[in-house]
Amino acid sequence: MYTNRLIFKTSLNDEIYYLNDTILINFGVNRNGISTSELNAGSNDLYKTVFNQHLSQERIDYLVDHDICEYLINECKAMDIDPKYSTGLITLAEMKNVSIVTKAFKNIEATAIVTAGVRTNASRAGDPASYWEENGEFHFGTINIILLTNVNLDKSTLMEAFMTVTEAKTVALGNLRIPSQYSNGFATGTGTDGVAIFSNTDSDDKLTNAGKHSKLGELIANAVIEAVPKAIGKQVWITSKSQSNALVRLNRYTLDINEFYDNLEEDKFEFIKQLRIDAKKQDNVAITTSILNLIDEVENGLIQKREAYELAIKIKENCNSYPIKRLLEYWINYFIRLD
Repeated sequence: MYTNRLIFKTSLNDEIYYLNDTILINFGVNRNGISTSELNAGSNDLYKTVFNQHLSQERIDYLVDHDICEYLINECKAMDIDPKYSTGLITLAEMKNVSIVTKAFKNIEATAIVTAGVRTNASRAGDPASYWEENGEFHFGTINIILLTNVNLDKSTLMEAFMTVTEAKTVALGNLRIPSQYSNGFATGTGTDGVAIFSNTDSDDKLTNAGKHSKLGELIANAVIEAVPKAIGKQVWITSKSQSNALVRLNRYTLDINEFYDNLEEDKFEFIKQLRIDAKKQDNVAITTSILNLIDEVENGLIQKREAYELAIKIKENCNSYPIKRLLEYWINYFIRLD
């Protein structure tokens, strides 16, 4: 039925195929589920397949003037699957960068299949609004998560699993300190994330809780927490190593760095050269992070500006890098300087 590569098979014989620009999952058991897709959205009692598709520029151009649900139905037909029993997610992330993680405990199992792009569309809940389509331009910097369980969940438990998946995604982004592209905060997702969760209705093992206190919730969360950063690393090369950089941490804040360089009396080439070297040193990352945390605390109304400013100045004095120290002075004076 499928001409391309089988890349993974679950314990229930769900077959995960890599079809160049699509990840297609053919279920080995009867499954109910919930999906954010335009195709068979919400809760359904019977799904046979789910897919995640990379949008080429040609497809993006097509979707400008066409209905997404109609497009997904046509894609189902092209893959020879019944759109009545399928649902699909779309993204700019490439399917070769998929991450698959399974977590199990005794007879309970959860598998997360994730693609993730966060470089251009990462955002924080409550950020200034934007649209997924603006003047015909599509902005898919999407985290798509497909979650499979081997146990039987009713609709309310599926919704609880949905909450757990969403919270786990936020934990994963927080662990990597992914910045929002629309504010100074850390991202909690992207503006176009998709989730599809499925349980095994053939199973006699009916669980009633998928929250943080349950073992199922723990497995779901840990599968997502592990899979999301793996997918991000594959797609946009953001890793714990790349994030351990003072300049990367400072970049979270909207600030015109050109003004800083324009007022620099030192040789700019030599200054920047040394800055890039020093930015990777762990002590400079730690000092930078400590000062940025104080700025965050002030913005969130948790610490008074005066106390934060005085402490930030003291922390800065422990920095042995001249370029980093100068840059931190600029950040401190811009964000928490006393009036």
